[in-house]
Amino acid sequence: MPEFYKKQKFLYPIYALTLLTLLLVTVLVYYNWIFGVAASFLFCLIVLVLIKFELAFRKNLEQYTSDMITRVKKVSDEALNQMPIGILLYNKEYGIDWANPYLTSCFGHQSLAGWHLYDLSEALLLLVKQEMTADVITLNKRKFRVFVRREEKLIYFFDVTEQTHIEKMYEDQRTVLAVIYLDNYDEVTQGLDDQQRTNITSHVTAILNSWALKYGMYLKRVSSERFFVVLNESILLQVEKSKFDILDQVREETAKRNIPLTLSIGVGSGALELPELGVMAQSGLDLALGRGGDQVAVKQATGKVKFYGGKTNPIEKRTRVRARVISHALKDLVLESNNIIIMGHKLPDMDALGAAIGILKVAELNEREGYIVLDEQGLDKGVKRLIEELKKQPELWARFISPEQALELATDESLLVIVDTHKPSMVIEPQLLSTIENVVVIDHHRRGEDFIEDPLLVYMEPYASSTAELVTELLEYQPKRLKMSMLEATALLAGIIVDTKSFTFRTGSRTFDAASYLRSHGADTVLVQKLLKEDMNQYLKIAKTLQNAYIYKNGIAIATAEEGQLHDQVLIAQAADTLLTMTGVVASFVIAKRTEQMIGMSGRSLGETNVQIILEALGGGGHLTNAATQMHHTSITEAENQLKAVIDEYLQGGTKE
Repeated sequence: MPEFYKKQKFLYPIYALTLLTLLLVTVLVYYNWIFGVAASFLFCLIVLVLIKFELAFRKNLEQYTSDMITRVKKVSDEALNQMPIGILLYNKEYGIDWANPYLTSCFGHQSLAGWHLYDLSEALLLLVKQEMTADVITLNKRKFRVFVRREEKLIYFFDVTEQTHIEKMYEDQRTVLAVIYLDNYDEVTQGLDDQQRTNITSHVTAILNSWALKYGMYLKRVSSERFFVVLNESILLQVEKSKFDILDQVREETAKRNIPLTLSIGVGSGALELPELGVMAQSGLDLALGRGGDQVAVKQATGKVKFYGGKTNPIEKRTRVRARVISHALKDLVLESNNIIIMGHKLPDMDALGAAIGILKVAELNEREGYIVLDEQGLDKGVKRLIEELKKQPELWARFISPEQALELATDESLLVIVDTHKPSMVIEPQLLSTIENVVVIDHHRRGEDFIEDPLLVYMEPYASSTAELVTELLEYQPKRLKMSMLEATALLAGIIVDTKSFTFRTGSRTFDAASYLRSHGADTVLVQKLLKEDMNQYLKIAKTLQNAYIYKNGIAIATAEEGQLHDQVLIAQAADTLLTMTGVVASFVIAKRTEQMIGMSGRSLGETNVQIILEALGGGGHLTNAATQMHHTSITEAENQLKAVIDEYLQGGTKE
């Protein structure tokens, strides 16, 4: 508080005394004029003193006010012109009317007046136009936190370059954990002596040690087929830029020794505690293995997953022992349930329907009520033909129910078996997943990021040709009193034939074993051919769709349908299959409209190109040789351009996010 204000406080009692003296003078004059005159003289003296002090106070107040105004003006001028805060005024045309010296100096000019906001930064202009209030943008290689006050057409700029740099350093140094697994070590080394095993392990360890040393990572071998890696975010970024070339390096180096080893890597990254990072790394490894191996799954704290590699056909690792174990586990779960509800994916194909009928047979063999959830809307003609055959057998057709009926039948003791998909968004009735606690998943697709939560049993084999093949193997280990009807066996065989394109794709020895088993139980190959017959109009539509086909790059063919015509997914898939049969085509993609708001895209390959990786980048999924996706609110041309961009990225060693 200023000193003169303190002195002013001492005058308050004098003011009170003056008023009291005035009252006393008035009384004395009335009773005794002599004392009254003396009191009047005293009163005048007090008034003079007060006037003197009051004048001095006013003078000091004026001086103080003047000094404060000067100082505030000086501070304001300094803040406006000297402090490291940018201030800018713009007009309604987004032109710059005025900018303070600090902001001007950041651009090395004497004045920014007359410039346009776009001249400073396109991001700044978008920030103002999009009515955002604050953001961090880059201006002339420096980071600024920008605050916009639109009513005053005023923008403040706070330099946060150093803060951003420190944040970047912190993020770059965050710990990342990874687990490396040799996918097929046991299979490759089976039958080898100890010295040969040691040589193989040492060779792979040397390759991995060189790779870790190159990037500055800590690598520790914890078993003959498992390694543990510690790195940070900046190193992870470098490794991602190389597209995890260690996958190709190990595969190629071991192949030279006729030992085709491949790696799977799970990575956990993000601002998490070390135990959580470890769990994420293991989860990423499980995801990579579930997708067929020879790839990397980078799991981030945000929940996003990035995949690298996965360009080769997975080596079959499933065994009959595993099939028997799964079959017995499924039997136990069925026996513990009061009814079995079986559900495939939306718009079920022959594989989904055949696999569902196979699981229905499992329920019947274990003397439990089984039901198949089916929505007959939008089915392709082959599936419709099979349904017509099923309707001829009332006892079997009675086991097919609608989604609404399934919800009514669901109880706490029900078992829900999902076939031919593992994605909750793809099932016919998603509400059943939350209604029924006990869930089993049987699928042959590579595992994706989206997965059914907490299933009791998972039988996922990306090496299998079809889900119908997996279910057929499970049936082989069910009670020996198995007796399948001709139609049941035919439905399963049709599922295998459709997914293998008549035993030409993803077909192994186990596929023929399953087909032989079904044939021995009465499967009718002539009926299969009738079910799968093509419609003439459908064939002509396919031919019309392919008339604009062309080779894009490296034998990858692309065909686009006319913008105004609608096609079903089956036709798009069949068109992609047909295009793949052309000379010089190693992979095919067909793009067409399914509805006014949705584009369908199918991809097929002979195995050299992983169409799953390509279409996963566009929100889809599937197999290395067979995949699809759906794109909403876009045109065929835009979808085609996006596909080309992803193919370019893939040919350079692309990723999926």
